[in-house]
Amino acid sequence: MGANPKVYSVEEHSPIVLTDAERARIGQRASQGLVRALVAQAGMAVFAIVLSGLLAGGDAALSALVGAAAYFVPNALFALRLLAGMFGPMKSGPMAFVWGAAFKLSTAILILGLAAWKGEGWLVWPALLLGLLCVLKGYVLLLAFRKLP
Repeated sequence: MGANPKVYSVEEHSPIVLTDAERARIGQRASQGLVRALVAQAGMAVFAIVLSGLLAGGDAALSALVGAAAYFVPNALFALRLLAGMFGPMKSGPMAFVWGAAFKLSTAILILGLAAWKGEGWLVWPALLLGLLCVLKGYVLLLAFRKLP
């Protein structure tokens, strides 16, 4: 028969205690990861905008910009808030992450809704979706260059 796994109680485990130097290293690595992700997303946005412009013209490039901005702008603001929480007096807790994710989602929906409402006549939907998709998948660049944190 199988071996019985040992059951641990909460009392048997003490909390992990980090030194200030270890906390600083973790914070530095996390901040580098955030910045790398933003740079990769910006690079993918530029790729989508240029590709759309070359293939379908100025309206398509503008549409790709709107699609990319729909996710990149709220994501960049959220990343800045997290960075401020790492190094500033305002510490980020779990609720900051929850509210930040809600902010990103609602802002992206708002920008896309405004684009659909006000973009009649010039909005090129495939280009907008390309811009949005490229920014959402910006981490693919990090994977390709082995720069994931």
